[in-house]
Amino acid sequence: MQVSIETTSGLERRLTVNLPAEVVDKEVDKRLQQAAKTVRINGFRKGKVPMKVVRQRFGAGVRQEVLGEVMSRSFYDAVQKEQVKPAGQPSIEAKNVTEGENLEYVATFEVYPEVELADLSEVTVERPVAEVTDADVDNMIDVLRKQQSGWKETKRKAQKGDRVTIDFVGRKDGEEFEGGKAEGQQLVLGSGSMIPGFEDGILGMKPGEEKEVEVTFPEDYQAENLKGADAVFTIKVTASEKPELPELNDEFFAGYGVEEGGEEKFREEVRGNMQRELKNAALNKVKTQVMDQLFEKHQVEIPAALVAGEVQTLRGQMVQQFGGQIKPEDAAKMLPDTMFEDQAKRRVVLGLVVGEIVKENKLTVDADRVKAKVEELASTYQQPEEVVEYYLNNRELLAGVESVVLEDQVVDFVLDKAKVSEVESSYDDVIKPQKQS
Repeated sequence: MQVSIETTSGLERRLTVNLPAEVVDKEVDKRLQQAAKTVRINGFRKGKVPMKVVRQRFGAGVRQEVLGEVMSRSFYDAVQKEQVKPAGQPSIEAKNVTEGENLEYVATFEVYPEVELADLSEVTVERPVAEVTDADVDNMIDVLRKQQSGWKETKRKAQKGDRVTIDFVGRKDGEEFEGGKAEGQQLVLGSGSMIPGFEDGILGMKPGEEKEVEVTFPEDYQAENLKGADAVFTIKVTASEKPELPELNDEFFAGYGVEEGGEEKFREEVRGNMQRELKNAALNKVKTQVMDQLFEKHQVEIPAALVAGEVQTLRGQMVQQFGGQIKPEDAAKMLPDTMFEDQAKRRVVLGLVVGEIVKENKLTVDADRVKAKVEELASTYQQPEEVVEYYLNNRELLAGVESVVLEDQVVDFVLDKAKVSEVESSYDDVIKPQKQS
């Protein structure tokens, strides 16, 4: 095999490979001989078809198959010989595939860039420090109660958070308009489900009361004839309900998996969940800062093939989030590459930088941390032992956990060299979602 390689531009390489004709011809002959033993052709007994006939009938197809396999296999032999690492699949163009002559083809591909690591001591990180207080637990229990709240009829003036049942008619310039009328509609005040001013106009009304509320439709309202228009709604409240929080009793506690121990045990469980959430949120905020700075401090030439692969992955994830509402064949049109390119480039750069840190510092996956991570993931299930067993026996799932753990180890490695300061924070501040970079 003769191989020559040239740099065309940046990370792109062009590899020319020349293989002796016999490499292809021998393999074609071998497969045709095997086929001759089993093929059935009218006029011949099985296994007695002349090789000339087999070659005429199947030779072209078999040769095409062999050519594809030989070019693919020899390409990877060639890049190993030239000590280059392709980033993504090559584009292969056959130059000579004539039977009896040497096979020649050209493979064009990108290679991984050289990554020069920045001075990690220049990384600065603020580590949030917080505790779960009794007040935080009280607030969380209030949230849980509100999630399970019911409704109780009331005759008082409607307040924010109440659910009212209303009849209404809307008029523009004194005339009713399409879609502006309803009877028996339920509305939670403060939900923002109606146009601005509508819900505010109902506040303070009692069941049986009727009033006119003046509103202005938003400029971006969907109905063209109502964009920015002034209107008057005649609204009648036919019923009003206030939220009724469930009592903190055994039935309520059982709904969250606490069968024994009463309120004390329930508060203990809530606090434990909040502490886990707080720990993970603090780690994620630190990790995000580390990754942001690794991205900012490294100027890396990015292989287009890797970006394209990440775009495909991100698009696939979004299609899954839509729950089948987008057909796979329509995904590229409805979700164009431009939607994902910035995030894809960031992921590629960070993947290259993290990989170089692992390589240069000979980091390996900590098996104990992998086990602990699996146990942590399983702890949220009713039968955690079964979940742990499932992960440990599923190579694909376990590889995903190992990847996360190794990335966490890289973060720890960077933190050991970085300037880290602690910042006193509250539970709410730490768990507050952070802006995506």
